[in-house]
Order: sequence, then C-alpha cells, then structure tokens
Amino acid sequence: MKPFLILQLRPETDASDDEYRAILDKCGLTPDQTRRIRVDREDIPADLDVTDFAGVIVGGGPGCVSDVPEEKSAQEARIEAQILALMPQITRQDHPFMGCCYGLGILAHHLGGEVSKAQYGEPVGPTVCATMPEAGEDPLLAGLDDAFEVFVGHKEAVQRVPEGTVHLLRSEACPVQMIRYGQNVYATQFHPEADAHDFERRIRVYRNHGYFPPEDADRLIDLCHAADVTVPGEILRRFVARYS
Repeated sequence: MKPFLILQLRPETDASDDEYRAILDKCGLTPDQTRRIRVDREDIPADLDVTDFAGVIVGGGPGCVSDVPEEKSAQEARIEAQILALMPQITRQDHPFMGCCYGLGILAHHLGGEVSKAQYGEPVGPTVCATMPEAGEDPLLAGLDDAFEVFVGHKEAVQRVPEGTVHLLRSEACPVQMIRYGQNVYATQFHPEADAHDFERRIRVYRNHGYFPPEDADRLIDLCHAADVTVPGEILRRFVARYS
C-alpha cells in the first residue's frame, strides 16, 4: 500500500515523538508504512504530490492560525505557510486528509471559514462530543455512540461551520468539533490520537505554554485518567483502514 504522510508541527521533540507513536498505535501502522515530516525541522518538498500517499494526517501544535503575523514566530509562520500550501491539492482532489486540532483551523481557514479566539476555546482536558444528523451516514462515525468523551485543549476555534462542509460532531463548549469536506477530507478540533497517557505526557510538556496555570497540571492529569476516552482513537483507526 502507499504510505501515509504524517506532518507534525510540534517543536518539542518529546511531544512530537509521543504524538507520532500515538498515531501509529491508534492506526495500527508501522513506521515503514508512513512518511513522517517534522515541519518544524524540515521543509515539505515543493514538488510533493499528495497522491503519492494513501492519506495525509496533520498533528496538533502550539501555533494559532488566527494570530496576526507579528504575533507568530518565524517558525510558526513557516509551518503554517507550508501546510496551507498543500491544502489546494488536498481539497481540489478530495484526497484523504485528517487534520487534528491545528489541522481543523488550517482546513477551515483554507476554505474561507472564520478561525479566531472570539469564542469556543476549550481548557485542557476531557469534554463530551455529540453526533450531528449527518454523522450516521459517515463511514468514520457510523455505529458509534451518539455522545462520547474526547480530549481537547485549544486557544482558538472555528466560529461557525465553513461553507461547503458537513458538520459531523459538536460539543456544548465548542460547536465545531468535526467536519468533512467532499467525501474524504476530515478535520477534528479534538485530538483523536490521544488517550489519557498521551495527554498526561502532553500536559507535562506544555505546562508553561499558557494553556492552563502550571499549578493545575496534576489536577488535569487526574481528570484525564478519570475520563473514558476510547472512541476518538477508533475514528482515527477507521480513517487509516478506509484508505489503506
């Protein structure tokens, strides 16, 4: 089979490595079935053809699409520009894509949607997502529970469902939790790759990055371990199984 292209944006090596391992674990992939590019360290080749890959998975990261240019580091601006440069290929060809957290902001921004910090940012930890009517017919969600727990943590959010997309999942705190464009282009606000152990490690890495007061880290870790977060990993597994 063709490999899956995994694009990672986290400049912290331990967080990036943990995210990569989590994606492999949830999807049942081996490293040789993927091409991993840490966009914080290397450029995406200018001649990269997404059809050389079974699908594209974009991980999360500390950057915000909605930040004005002067608020972005040179690295954040470069990462954003490179990911956005791939989106015309992906949406024009309806190529399999799964954007996780930051990837939702990228897809929505590319489609002309509003991504901002005006509303719907969510603190780090578990929340409950509910399915929208269209979810029952979607191959990644069909047969799943109508409501289930996920892990979130984001400063910005998509303010309304972008035109031309299908709204699949919502939560009370953040209405746009999962969308689909065309038949094969997906993005989630939550982290489908993360279980409680993954999120514990992430909390420890990002405890001083402004997502939460540092002294709350242990409380948040306990909260994550008390949650029942299993469905998001199944969504990611189905994505890879469908396009393998």
